[in-house]
Amino acid sequence: MIIKTQLSRKKRRKPGTDRITMILAVAATDFEMAPFLAARDEALCTSLVCGAGPVESCLQLTRFLEKNGDAVSLVFNFGVAGAYRDGRHGPALLDICLATTEVFGDLGICFPRRIDDLPRELTGNTHFQLDRSIRERTSALLVENGINPFAGNFITVSCASGTSRRGEMLRRKYHGLCENMEGAAIARVCVDFEIPLLQVRCISNYVEDRDTTRWRLRQACENSGKTAALLVRELR
Repeated sequence: MIIKTQLSRKKRRKPGTDRITMILAVAATDFEMAPFLAARDEALCTSLVCGAGPVESCLQLTRFLEKNGDAVSLVFNFGVAGAYRDGRHGPALLDICLATTEVFGDLGICFPRRIDDLPRELTGNTHFQLDRSIRERTSALLVENGINPFAGNFITVSCASGTSRRGEMLRRKYHGLCENMEGAAIARVCVDFEIPLLQVRCISNYVEDRDTTRWRLRQACENSGKTAALLVRELR
């Protein structure tokens, strides 16, 4: 016998319809969170380091929202991401990107040159549209502060892409802008709690044949954290 369970909680407002009062700022690692904590105003938000990968981020965010979800009006996920190569049209290193959609990119059957999706009745939804009104407001705030963001589909992977071929496969399959390891899991939790999600990532590396000497991880963490602190102040 298969028993499906659903967490019980109060019915919430529709995403994007209420004023943003309390923001939960979520990053995967202390390394990504530290620049944000150094720049933030503590009165404007609370923070959560959720851990790397979809499983830990889903677990830790669910635990937090089960206890504190009624006080949260926006979940704000920030950090670093790897950009897919797209000629001259994609983001460069240290560019800021906004998620329009989050996708579970490798939840399926992996072949050398493709990934086949599992049936939806097994996985549930694997594509999540993020709140458009908050994203557009965020984009305008960034432009006002001299930052020109990219916007597009973010791909969440359980295994970070270490080759150009895999990156190109994911980019083409999902029209992806960049990849990360938490976003779709966080989006899935936010759907269940009916809390809007904003996701902002800074590009630390390209998705290519792996060469960490070319990465700008420390600078991307600094850029992401400071940008997140700016947005928290402005969004409130």
